[in-house]
Amino acid sequence: QVQLVESGGGLVQAGGSLRLSCAASARTFSNYAMAWFRQAPGKEREFVAAISWSGGNTYCADSVKGRFTISRDNAKNTMYLHMNSLKPEDTAVYYCAADLAYSDYILMIIDDDYNYWGQGTQVTVSS
Repeated sequence: QVQLVESGGGLVQAGGSLRLSCAASARTFSNYAMAWFRQAPGKEREFVAAISWSGGNTYCADSVKGRFTISRDNAKNTMYLHMNSLKPEDTAVYYCAADLAYSDYILMIIDDDYNYWGQGTQVTVSS
């Protein structure tokens, strides 16, 4: 069983920055592929960014490419989402997700691929 806890959300003005963290309880954290998803009011949950075991492989959705960076620190059992140049349309609840992967080349971008989820952290970007 893996427990995920997000933190770092808040209210920020457009153009500002935030860093989200996802702390994991897994003993073998480095065997888990991970990702960030978000859900805005009235919309379906959408993929934001994914990262492989080692952090050597990453992928971001087109809507955040060039503005958001995903990273992880396996020594701290923590994943991050560095968000820059925030826009009002980035307003959403952000969730981290994790699941075992058999290869460091695995990047999962579909929410059904993940069995473990955090409770979410609210990000609000004002215009």
